[in-house]
Amino acid sequence: MTHHSQADILERIQSALHSARVIFRRFTPGEVDAEYKSGHDPVTEVDTAVDRVLRKELLRGDEGWLSEESVDDLDRLRRTRVWVVDPLDGTREFVAGIPEFSVSVAMVEHGRPIAGGICNPATEELFLGSLAGGFTYNGKPARASQRSDLRDAVILASRSETQRGEWKPFAHAPFQVRAVGSVAYKLARVAAGLADATFSLTPKHEWDVAAGAALVESAGGFVCTLDQQPLECNRRSPLLPGLVAGGRSLRNALQALLSSQVPATRREPGKGGNQAGRKPGR
Repeated sequence: MTHHSQADILERIQSALHSARVIFRRFTPGEVDAEYKSGHDPVTEVDTAVDRVLRKELLRGDEGWLSEESVDDLDRLRRTRVWVVDPLDGTREFVAGIPEFSVSVAMVEHGRPIAGGICNPATEELFLGSLAGGFTYNGKPARASQRSDLRDAVILASRSETQRGEWKPFAHAPFQVRAVGSVAYKLARVAAGLADATFSLTPKHEWDVAAGAALVESAGGFVCTLDQQPLECNRRSPLLPGLVAGGRSLRNALQALLSSQVPATRREPGKGGNQAGRKPGR
């Protein structure tokens, strides 16, 4: 994709995220009713309303669509370009009134996230980036961490994983662990250099990580799956092994750490953690 094409994609993403933020203004975090899908995942009126507006503003021509809140149309597998979106990542935090939720939008081309946008409506943060055009945080250029040593690094952890005790092996690690909601929001903060790295110990779906992966790479960082493979999106099953992302100079140190601390069964696709995938049509 040319620089001009990616600029057009970013304009569409920014416009769609603005429309999503308008919807959020009608609701008060912590005062929203939620229903529960299979697997005990909450869903709110906001999830579905934002999904509709994103689809209306983003989808064009022969582009494909993959969203947590849409019936999965496998026709997307025939498309070169596919939108991968999560209308509300961090619904639990939104329902609880914790300001760590986000809207996540990625353009995937030939399986690779090449542009993305994430906004946090509670904090009014906007993260935008493309592989061709670089990365901005609230409209200003930013870069992923330049740190080369894990000592005193800030690593963002999943709140649910820490609550389940899955981060206990890192209790005495030389870095700071901060639990944050929303996978997409954690990746966006890593892209902006507001944290040095993040990794997930349980499988995630493409819509959780595609936009964040595009942002981290746009900001000069690295992204790979927990089993140290390149991230590939628009697969038949959108469930991925856990993700690792951070400043490029931390890659070797992070991979060595995870190889020594995380059982091999967790680092293999389809093993370890919560494997519940979304059924077509939910």
